[in-house]
Amino acid sequence: MTTTRSSIPRQTATLNLAACKLSCTLLLLCLALPVAVPAQTFTSLVAFDQTDGANPYGTLAQYVDGSYYGTTQFGGANGQGTVYHVTPQGALTTLHSFCSLPNCTDSGQPFAGLQLGFDGNFYGTTPNTVFKINTGGQLTTLYTFCSLPNCADGDNTYAALLEAPGGNFYGTTSSGGGVQTFECQGGCGTVFKMTVSGALTTLYSFHGKDGYGPVATLALGTDGNFYGTTPRGGAHGFGTVFRITPAGALTLLHSFGGADGSAPYGRLVQATDGNFYGTTTAGGAFGYGAAFKMTPAGKLTLLRSFNFTNGATPYAGLVQGADGNFYGTTYAGGSGQGNCPNISACGTIFRLTPSGQLTTLYNFCPQSGCPAGGAPFAALALGVDGTLYGTTVLGGSTACGADGFCGTIFRLSLVSP
Repeated sequence: MTTTRSSIPRQTATLNLAACKLSCTLLLLCLALPVAVPAQTFTSLVAFDQTDGANPYGTLAQYVDGSYYGTTQFGGANGQGTVYHVTPQGALTTLHSFCSLPNCTDSGQPFAGLQLGFDGNFYGTTPNTVFKINTGGQLTTLYTFCSLPNCADGDNTYAALLEAPGGNFYGTTSSGGGVQTFECQGGCGTVFKMTVSGALTTLYSFHGKDGYGPVATLALGTDGNFYGTTPRGGAHGFGTVFRITPAGALTLLHSFGGADGSAPYGRLVQATDGNFYGTTTAGGAFGYGAAFKMTPAGKLTLLRSFNFTNGATPYAGLVQGADGNFYGTTYAGGSGQGNCPNISACGTIFRLTPSGQLTTLYNFCPQSGCPAGGAPFAALALGVDGTLYGTTVLGGSTACGADGFCGTIFRLSLVSP
């Protein structure tokens, strides 16, 4: 029998309405109450053993299929570093061992990670070259630095490249540039532009007072300009934040003074609120580094000072998650004391709110010898699956020494709201 709306008893309708009101009230109460979030899951994916690489200092780059590509500074077939591919499950393939060509024309010891180009190839740097490598491992050297007298084109590239709209790459060198000062005898470093084919243009040469020795990857602002840091120089000698136009006009935005941070090594990130967020490796209230916010105009706010217990020496920059919070690592500090080779504590993974509230998500080296890795140097990579991926330069396999110096690849699964 078909039941019509008018045939529903009035009492039943009243009870259903009451139940609906009760359900809505309970729902609102549940939304208002704090929700217990399950603990994060840390997984060590790869322990390098020197034959497949050692000491990955660079940030992982995600490919369109969800896998990752990266570099190690040492290890591989010739001990000069590698380019590798790794799946989210930890299956690692060595794509290239540096110094494989006669006279090491492919160079070696890459410090930075890779940049996925618009053409589907990866682009990277060694201290003295820029290279291109495809997913099959075919490597091409595009440019060799210090090709001009007095290294006017720059030297010692430790930063990853940034590809901007239009297809050109932008980067920095930590020395060279042709400007000789008392502080930087070999040149204070440069900002450069490079085409996909390898034609390089030096946009700016630092001179010390505006900073020197840049090692961080540039960040592209929503205004079309590039933002970066130098770990030294500036008005007080503790490093700077700068803005540079695509044409090479540089503006000094902030000189660190120690109390607000010192020696920024990490890349800036422009957040959804339009401000830039970053870290310094030293300074702050306790001398162990700091996290800061800076407006595009250069007004800087100290958000958090690291005190060793919550981490120390954050070399890496921050990454913003879908929840609006920032995620990062510290190279040292944390609670894993006594288990880390060569340093007293092997670092942390943390979450930082835009207002500066810090939560430690993981302490490295809970076990002696750091079999799961320790001392993360590179920034975290946020996967399309919402999982954080990263590398450590210490711990893992003991093939690189009795204390384990080969490093690892890890992931941290987050439970997002």
